Amino acid sequence: MTSEIRLAFENLEARAAADPAAQPFDRISLRDHIVAVEIGAFQAERGTTQRICFNVVVEVRPPHKPLRDDVDRILSYDTITEAISFELAAERLNLLETLADRVAERILLAEQAERVFVRIEKLDRGSGALGVEIVREKTSGDLQSPDDGEDPAPHPLIVHLSNAAIGSANLSGWLDQLEATGRPVIFSVETADLAAPVSASGAAQRRIELLAIEQNAWVLAGQDKRCVVMRSRTELDWAARNEQMSVWAPSKIVLDSRDVPTSDTAGELALVSWFCGAIGGSELIVIGARAPDGLQIPTRSVPVDQADLQVAHDSQ
Repeated sequence: MTSEIRLAFENLEARAAADPAAQPFDRISLRDHIVAVEIGAFQAERGTTQRICFNVVVEVRPPHKPLRDDVDRILSYDTITEAISFELAAERLNLLETLADRVAERILLAEQAERVFVRIEKLDRGSGALGVEIVREKTSGDLQSPDDGEDPAPHPLIVHLSNAAIGSANLSGWLDQLEATGRPVIFSVETADLAAPVSASGAAQRRIELLAIEQNAWVLAGQDKRCVVMRSRTELDWAARNEQMSVWAPSKIVLDSRDVPTSDTAGELALVSWFCGAIGGSELIVIGARAPDGLQIPTRSVPVDQADLQVAHDSQ
């Protein structure tokens, strides 16, 4: 397929006419994404911000299994915007060329990404837009994280709430403390304290049990708007990277996985222990119940009547 960058931003008909014999990749795009940032090599560009506009097209491999309207089976748009935000925050740059190259490199770390086209333009340096356009393809080196010492994966604090903790007068204060840490937080919850139907089918019973947990997730969300229920790994990772508190609704992730504890083991805490490993949790705090043993991360129990969680702040 042609690598002419002009065609990356053309319509489908123009790209097909340019290379009719090739099987085109699927594409996702970010258009006219404008950010105010300090950038530039000239003295007049130092100490002041200017608007720069990003247009990015990512060619991705077609999915190897049915999408089933599942956000975890695609390359998310957040991959593009987070790559831009990460590189802009890393250091002040002189050249758009450097920024474009680094954004493209970070996007290509995504498993589905095969090729990326990046156009960056300065909007405030004259009567027109001044910019650069680059195209980069995945190589074997893109399978590893960039050599910047950064770990792109979030490592959230997992906080498991018992029913007593969800109903506690200390709940709002705990949320204040967790928010003040600057750490990403994911809540898990106990099964709702309600009579649930029972099924003779193991698969059906598993879904009933997971839905009982999700009922409590929504109860928690109704108590405080900072607690946002999320069901996919993509949503949870996005919230963690953006230092937002989220509540894990387990059905989707559990049912999509093969190595999850079965319902006849140790209940929700066995599920939470598995989730800590799957999500890369940095610490587990269990409020109102006994913390599980044997985890590879720091784990502790907090009584419901203890107002101070004594949780560490982000060291960065």
